[in-house]
Amino acid sequence: MDIDKHYSLMQLINEKGESTKEHVPATFSEDLAKSFYHHMLRMRTFDRSAKNLQRQGRIGTYALMEGQEAAQVGSALALRKEDWLFPTYRDHGAMLTYGADVVRVLLYWKGRTEGSFHPGKRIFPPAVPIATQLPHAVGAAWAEQRKGTRNAAIAYFGDGATSEGDFHEGMNFASVFQTPVVFFNQNNGYAISVPVDKQMNSKTIAQKSAAYDLPGIRVDGNDVLAVYMETKKALERARTGGGPTLIEAVTQRFGAHTTADDPSKYRDQAALEKSRDKLDPLLRLERCMKGNGYWDQEWAARTAADIKEEMKIAIEAMEAYPDPHIDDLFDYVFKDLPWPVAEQKEAYLSWMRREKA
Repeated sequence: MDIDKHYSLMQLINEKGESTKEHVPATFSEDLAKSFYHHMLRMRTFDRSAKNLQRQGRIGTYALMEGQEAAQVGSALALRKEDWLFPTYRDHGAMLTYGADVVRVLLYWKGRTEGSFHPGKRIFPPAVPIATQLPHAVGAAWAEQRKGTRNAAIAYFGDGATSEGDFHEGMNFASVFQTPVVFFNQNNGYAISVPVDKQMNSKTIAQKSAAYDLPGIRVDGNDVLAVYMETKKALERARTGGGPTLIEAVTQRFGAHTTADDPSKYRDQAALEKSRDKLDPLLRLERCMKGNGYWDQEWAARTAADIKEEMKIAIEAMEAYPDPHIDDLFDYVFKDLPWPVAEQKEAYLSWMRREKA
């Protein structure tokens, strides 16, 4: 099989923001373009605000997502409200797009338990262990299938997750039972500090679908329209009994893996910044909107101001909460605390009392 040809990169809007009428669907309207832009700018504003909060010691370690706006927004907007979203620790942009409460997302990074769930939304708590959410997503999709609904699930994960057993278990189970699930991979080039070419020998992630007889799609993850259309098609296939799909969205993260990481140790940050003009998904969408006559400078300025105000109010609300309690680290795993955990808790509390004395 010619991998490069079979899993070629799907693109509807190129780096210059150009698109051709024969490729861009008629559904690409001014309203849809503005919705893309609003959610992507909101995601970026949240990300930069959270980074500043961490640097000021107002939240804990934070996972940055700048550069992945098109992949997360395009895919999340393709969902219906009855669908299930299974995020990782880096998918708060998809969560916000799907209706997660911005204050609760901030509380997650402050260490409060309220940040792990969103009442009324079918969003699972972010998975920090790599790839563990994939079998969970398959299970939720299987439950919907057995109940006879037309609801689907989407599971987000990074390139490093494809080296975990959970990825293969989830893919295999989904294939066997033809569950209505979309495996949405954001290939941002690095599994923490390990580049893709050193953590797998496959040319693409999409081709891994062949082992499980699933459709594998490779899409330009910086092209929000292409991501949206391909995810929408995969979800519709899932709803109508066509089974699961693996989507590889090829993108990048401009920042560090987390705020505890120094990316300059393993990649050329200056070169990455120089490529921003070509890779930045928000800039690409802006150029596309201008080319199609959808851009309104007053609307853009008003949108940016509204988002900035939303973040200001959300940060104030987050900071009005008390700091998380140390009991939260121990009390929510077992119904009855086993004696080794109880001893650990008491030892830690004793240490804290001595520190404060």
